[in-house]
Amino acid sequence: MKNPLRRSIKFEAFAGVRKIAITTGFGLSLLTANQVGAAMTSDESPNKAIVQKAFDAWAAGTGSPYDLLATDVKWTITGNSAASKTYPGRDPFISEVIKPFNARMSVGHKPAIGICMPRGDTVVVFFDAAGTAKDGKPYKNTYAWFLDLQDGKIVNASAFLDSIAFKELWKLPPTAP
Repeated sequence: MKNPLRRSIKFEAFAGVRKIAITTGFGLSLLTANQVGAAMTSDESPNKAIVQKAFDAWAAGTGSPYDLLATDVKWTITGNSAASKTYPGRDPFISEVIKPFNARMSVGHKPAIGICMPRGDTVVVFFDAAGTAKDGKPYKNTYAWFLDLQDGKIVNASAFLDSIAFKELWKLPPTAP
């Protein structure tokens, strides 16, 4: 059986911008971000430890990375999904994305981190997450989050995800049976 968390990573320079091609059990994702350089810092990072602990709590059902959000966080969902935009604070992000997302799920969305890399105040988390939608269908997605932390709080985030999978889930009414 193929391990869905097995990854291959290839760093390339293209037109002055770094690319990371990451292969997962759910397919190939191509991320382009200036924040990700070929030389990542060591695993010894207080911010990485904070983020890892939050993801561990999310996987255990005892917390989530959203517990780390600063009140005035700027959370950007990239792409062309119904939720793609920059949210100007914790409350708008939670009320417009997280609560409606959770309302469409019958079995919680659980993460499995593949890569968690610190670089300065930024932590890049590449992970798969899966759960079951209220219509009984599985929901799986692959995410890359670029989290800027200050004093242990997320102050800025850029989230990349499979917009097509998200769109299918978002078609369900938030109160689907």
